[in-house]
Amino acid sequence: MGIYLNPGNDGFWEAVRSEIYVDKTGLIAKTNRYVNTKQKFICVSRPRRFGKSMTLEMLAAYYSSGCDSADLFKGRKIESDETYLEHLNKYDVIYLNMQQFLIRAKDQNVTDYLEHVVIRDIRSVYGELFSEQETILAAVLEEIFVKTKKKFVFLIDEWDCVMRERQGAEAMQKQYLDFLRNLLKDQPYVALAYMTGILPVKKYGEHSALNMFTEYSMTDQDVFEEYTGFTEAEVKELCIQYNMDFTLTSSWYDGYMLIEFPHIYNPKSVVEAMRRHKFSNYWTSTETYDALKIYMDMDFDGLRSDIVQMVGGGRVRVHTRSFQNDMRNFKIKDDVLTLLIHLGYLAYDSETKEAFIPNKEIIEEFDNAMSVGGWSNVISILKASEKLLDDTLQCDGENVAKALDKAHTEVASILTYNNENALACAIGLAYYSARKDYRLIREFPTGKGYADIVFLPLPHTGKPALVVELKYDRSVSSAIQQIKDRHYTQALENYAGDILLVGITYNKENQNKPHSCVIEKLEY
Repeated sequence: MGIYLNPGNDGFWEAVRSEIYVDKTGLIAKTNRYVNTKQKFICVSRPRRFGKSMTLEMLAAYYSSGCDSADLFKGRKIESDETYLEHLNKYDVIYLNMQQFLIRAKDQNVTDYLEHVVIRDIRSVYGELFSEQETILAAVLEEIFVKTKKKFVFLIDEWDCVMRERQGAEAMQKQYLDFLRNLLKDQPYVALAYMTGILPVKKYGEHSALNMFTEYSMTDQDVFEEYTGFTEAEVKELCIQYNMDFTLTSSWYDGYMLIEFPHIYNPKSVVEAMRRHKFSNYWTSTETYDALKIYMDMDFDGLRSDIVQMVGGGRVRVHTRSFQNDMRNFKIKDDVLTLLIHLGYLAYDSETKEAFIPNKEIIEEFDNAMSVGGWSNVISILKASEKLLDDTLQCDGENVAKALDKAHTEVASILTYNNENALACAIGLAYYSARKDYRLIREFPTGKGYADIVFLPLPHTGKPALVVELKYDRSVSSAIQQIKDRHYTQALENYAGDILLVGITYNKENQNKPHSCVIEKLEY
């Protein structure tokens, strides 16, 4: 075993011996399908702390000919797959962590340093097969393949760190991409190349060096959906094992929405919550909110409005294809929002093409980022939201209407009321503090249609549920009556607590008192 050539299985042994390990070895069956095929170039991008490095350690343990991993995979999901024995420990693996090379190269050229140390490692095994003067890694591997016919599996971690950490060094980026292309593209010694990072691979400017890779990103994970994070079934099992409330776990860490698996959880945060038996913000605890604020404050028309809508519980439509897959070249607001999807600050519904803030953990980051300046009008609404909720629970419709009038004044420069959807976003913003005790659901399916907003109380809060109907230029009585006529509360028939019916209207002609509110406690 070497450092870069066949690094062994110690890393994956540590993973499976950890206090919490969720079996994701089924992913190997997916990669086995692509070994020695035209689809052998795979780039899987996910947010940080979503298990990318652990996946590479697993693949290294499975494919590497430098170790015997049969005991390690015994009883795991991959063992029952028909391809399991065909590829188990059958390949030389070259494992490259680009972050390490970037740090260690210092003033040297990163790829020159990489080739030097990797060739040195390979020489200890295959030194007699190539010249001592050879300094090109691709040439070394070509020589080995010609003389042995042995193929390599390439595992590349943090592939995009050069793009993320050297954003202005375009010449360096181009040279790095050319190196990867020369190393991998059309090379007969490649059995599989599995690359991970935060950003997907497409192109940088006009340069498209890595177009042989198939992308699996946060906008389309395709066959790797199940392995993007923890699934709902996996989290439910952990909650039972660690005696943690599943509903609370969901409100904190669920929200990454894929097609086959519409509930994907942040794995790092779930593990920490289970281990510590406490819900908190674990995913972003190693970074400051400045990482998010930089992008929130970018001056693109409509960006601030979209962010306000999402903070208010709404969704915004995003065109993701214009994004250049870097952290520097933004042309429109959609590019910024697409980056936030890849970074994990936003979730993405690929069927509706909409982005939204996924959970309580992430909404706290937006709150922190807005609190340090530039968002004073929104912060004013958030601070007043505690009293608004108290007035609602006291069925004080008059004070609720006054608070909404004030909130509308504060947010009018960013978010314009022009329909009930915009009104719903503003209401969601005004009731921001309710998310501490409630789960806010927009367009909640009910008996005969959809309630505009439903606030479902989290377990053990003792709060009543709120069914909110919004009307634009209509009477407030019609809002309450619609809740009753369409039996919106039928969907809550298994809910044992109190239910408040909240009718809210906005009258654009009455600027002195634009909002009206009526609140009724449901009587059985």
